[in-house]
Amino acid sequence: MANWGLFGGNSWSHFLSMTVPVLPPGRSGLPVIRRTLRRTGFTVDHVQYHSDMLKPWIARRDRLEKFVLRRDPRNISRIWVLDPDGHAYLPVPYRTLSRPPISVWEQRAAIARLRESGRAQVDENALFAMVEQMRQITENAAAKTRRARREVERRSATPAPRSAAPTPPPPAEECADDTPVQPFEVIEQW
Repeated sequence: MANWGLFGGNSWSHFLSMTVPVLPPGRSGLPVIRRTLRRTGFTVDHVQYHSDMLKPWIARRDRLEKFVLRRDPRNISRIWVLDPDGHAYLPVPYRTLSRPPISVWEQRAAIARLRESGRAQVDENALFAMVEQMRQITENAAAKTRRARREVERRSATPAPRSAAPTPPPPAEECADDTPVQPFEVIEQW
């Protein structure tokens, strides 16, 4: 019985206990990030994440290796952390829950604008302030564009004024014929 160890005894029960950690639906293809756990939680690209579920791991963080994190690029308000045993992913939100959800592209654009403005160090407060400023600029530009488009539509809907003024009727004294105007005698009925 060459394959007894594969299908019988402790090997089979050990195989059944090895489950693949499952992410919530729609999150299976998220990019993987590896980070060490700090006393304040995880920091990924200048944004801090923390949850009370991390407290038991924070207590023994010096004995743990880097954690496997997954993050949805469309909404980075939450990361998914694989527990040290490798059985389940746990959702971990922003450390400051009042922050708005943003995408990775908004975050990268905000970091680039902060660097352009001369900031060597980027902190979380400055990052989210820049995201808010960029969103405000976008909203104002969209409103102005909408307003300009409406004004053009209004201008095209109203007829343009005629450039030449209508000619006034000739004065009555210039008429050579002083006979009164007679109405038509016969009007056809259709």
